[in-house]
Amino acid sequence: QQTELNSFLWTIKRDPPSYFFGTIHVPYTRVWDFIPENSKKAFQQSHTVYFELDLTDPYTISALTSCQLLPQGENLQDVLPRDIYHRLKQHLEYIKLMMPSWMTPDQRDKGLYADYLFNAIAGNWERKRPVWVMLMVNSLTEVDIKSRGMPVLDLYLAQEAERLRKETGAVEKVEEQCHPLNGLNFSQV
Repeated sequence: QQTELNSFLWTIKRDPPSYFFGTIHVPYTRVWDFIPENSKKAFQQSHTVYFELDLTDPYTISALTSCQLLPQGENLQDVLPRDIYHRLKQHLEYIKLMMPSWMTPDQRDKGLYADYLFNAIAGNWERKRPVWVMLMVNSLTEVDIKSRGMPVLDLYLAQEAERLRKETGAVEKVEEQCHPLNGLNFSQV
């Protein structure tokens, strides 16, 4: 029963009420049917919506991309042990080879090509910091590839908020997410 599910919705009792809603970074289609109606209703009734980051802002996307890169002149081959770098390179070659078979007919009908998708996800991987490469590799699975083209829940809600002309904002800046991850040392990664 949907009414018995934990909705990750918290209410701040004031007039008008405020809400906190916990999301996860997965394609919205994988979780949307499991989000209880009270959460959807709270979103619909809200006039202002704040997200972790503003994923509809081109600066945010650009800054996220930039923060993932190694310092100028450095490549992943320079910072990873040789054996790990070669295993990673082989794994990415395998992924690139497998991706066409992982694509769904719906993705192909929408004009999404495996080479384009691989480059969108893994392009410039040799310039990325190890922590970001690790996160990238974790998202290069058959299940994740089959759901590409669908916005993650946060982005879907942000797009809906814009469509419904709600005021939007972000509670964090890109730097607040990037600096802690970029501050991890190699053994932590």
